[in-house]
Amino acid sequence: MTENTDSPKLPAPQPSLALQQLDRLVGTWQVTGGAEGQVTYRWLEGGFFLLQQIDLFHQGHRIQAIEVIGHAHPFGEEPSAAITSRIYDNAGNTFDYEYELEGDVLTIWGGGKGSSAYYRATFDETGTILTGGWVYPGGGGYQTITTKVTPVA
Repeated sequence: MTENTDSPKLPAPQPSLALQQLDRLVGTWQVTGGAEGQVTYRWLEGGFFLLQQIDLFHQGHRIQAIEVIGHAHPFGEEPSAAITSRIYDNAGNTFDYEYELEGDVLTIWGGGKGSSAYYRATFDETGTILTGGWVYPGGGGYQTITTKVTPVA
């Protein structure tokens, strides 16, 4: 069988610029405050999904989880505009989120953008400290300081 050289080659798909901006999360981070432990972010080969490995203590419970962050891309459809994720934890829970990075402010919406449950933190000028916390409906939540301890290639 011969290759048809008359048809134009389509450009290879590329990760969105919004997703690429989350590259500043790549590495291992120490979390202190209302939750304690470490999280590590790394890219899945190709750069279309950012993976987070979570190992935290919160309210007396150890939380181990994985999170897959990227654009939803169902069969036969275009990728979603929103950057979404799903967490799978050691208690059998799944949680869905939507990521938003505007300048130095990272917001992770519980469920979807505009939710009353969200994490909001600000990167310092070096990009190695995130200060903020979770806000829950009814006024609950907790504060954290998250410090980058090692980069991940």
